[in-house]
Amino acid sequence: MTLETARKELITLQEKLSAYDHAMGLISYDGETTAPKGTAPNRAHAMGILSEILYQLSTGKETVDLLEFLDAHREELTPREQRMVYLLLKDIRFMQKIPQEEYVEYEKFVVESQDVWYNAKNSSDFSSFEPYLTKMFDYAVRFARYAAPEKDPYDFWLNEYEPGLNKAVCDQFFDTLRQRLVPLIHAVSGQPQVSDACIKGDFPEDKQEKLALWLMETMGLDMQKVGLSTTEHPFTTSLGSHLDERITTHYYREDVSYSMFSVIHEGGHALYDTGSDEDLAYTVLDGGVSMGIHESQSRFYENILGRSEAFAKFVFPKMAELFPEQMKDYTWKDFYLAVNKVQPSLIRTEADEVTYCLHVMIRYELEKKLMAGELKVRDLPGEWNRLYKEYLGVDVPDDKHGVLQDSHWSFGAIGYFPSYALGSAYGAQFLAKMKETVDVDAALAKGDFSPMNAWNKEHIWRFGSLLTPKEILDSALGVPFDPAYYLNYLEEKCKAIYHINN
Repeated sequence: MTLETARKELITLQEKLSAYDHAMGLISYDGETTAPKGTAPNRAHAMGILSEILYQLSTGKETVDLLEFLDAHREELTPREQRMVYLLLKDIRFMQKIPQEEYVEYEKFVVESQDVWYNAKNSSDFSSFEPYLTKMFDYAVRFARYAAPEKDPYDFWLNEYEPGLNKAVCDQFFDTLRQRLVPLIHAVSGQPQVSDACIKGDFPEDKQEKLALWLMETMGLDMQKVGLSTTEHPFTTSLGSHLDERITTHYYREDVSYSMFSVIHEGGHALYDTGSDEDLAYTVLDGGVSMGIHESQSRFYENILGRSEAFAKFVFPKMAELFPEQMKDYTWKDFYLAVNKVQPSLIRTEADEVTYCLHVMIRYELEKKLMAGELKVRDLPGEWNRLYKEYLGVDVPDDKHGVLQDSHWSFGAIGYFPSYALGSAYGAQFLAKMKETVDVDAALAKGDFSPMNAWNKEHIWRFGSLLTPKEILDSALGVPFDPAYYLNYLEEKCKAIYHINN
């Protein structure tokens, strides 16, 4: 094999892998959005067959020989080709360590698990989901031990979602947040509370959809490449490449803010993915590099931009246009205060910026215990409810509003949750750096996202997965990552809203 031939085969391999990813992603997306709920066995059957073909393509002798040949000639490859080979070999070596039968069964099981979770949540019946969740955590531990027997299983998965992350880093990070967040929450609770009445009421879903589409266009999303649908739990997915992005939301008639901010959050994910350089399409470099960097973008758009005073002034006339009766007695200032109200709550996705990370910490503590065998899945609801009382001071009324609220564990995303808090902190430091050259508030006052989008594309999006998370942070920020930026941002915002003097 010549090096030139191998280079061409490298591209062909990635195009094939992308096509299978597209097909399997579309099946999964369909299952979570429009597919009739009784069709899970049919989808599981298709996923089983496709995953078997994908396993054989990925781990077959021809593919392994190709990548090992290229790896042996890495000094002759471009940095981009070197990164492609590294990422492909990383994934393939992981897959090689999992028996094919188990890999295929797992892919089928995920489809069934998500379907059971959906029904369990709607009926608030944890017992029906318990055996599936037990099996999911068993898979997580077993696969981690296959892949890295020398490593703690939870450390393995944390690193998969955010390279370099482990329990020691998480513990230190969350301790840093806790030291300043807890006093801040206490300080806010001692002040007169703001009202969120203007976002509560009866908001027709068709009008909420119009608002969602308007927000997507305002953010600068390419509506020819990004679709919107509804699902139980909002998410974003790329189908095969950044050229086909899907986001979802959930409309609640009684609270217009839920869909509004879920759309902005998922829109941030979509901006990141679709911002990859065009020539990365159909390669392993296409799309975001890690969940921490990904969540930095979604949380940045949702909170730092979306809940800003400048954007509240801009968006309120649209709210009044779409919901004239609901907004007639309110001003943009009422809206701004409402969407920034700090109050401990039950649901992570509805949490305010200040208490949000406590929701993440709870999930981290539970995952850590479950992965270590210190907590049994059957005891999870009780421990969940205890931690919500301890951390947030709220009583969990049922499993729907408790342990079943998130979809992540149903599809095996164990180790993902810390990325939300880490990404929130990344985003605040990105803002500080961005403001050195971009007048963010002036742009938001006009509803012009293009200056912020241009900065993010230049420093983050265009690279896809070409650079590591650390390389992106180092190059974009110029200084080491420091969660103090995030804590300073939250404190300054709360002091202004709640008139806290110290």
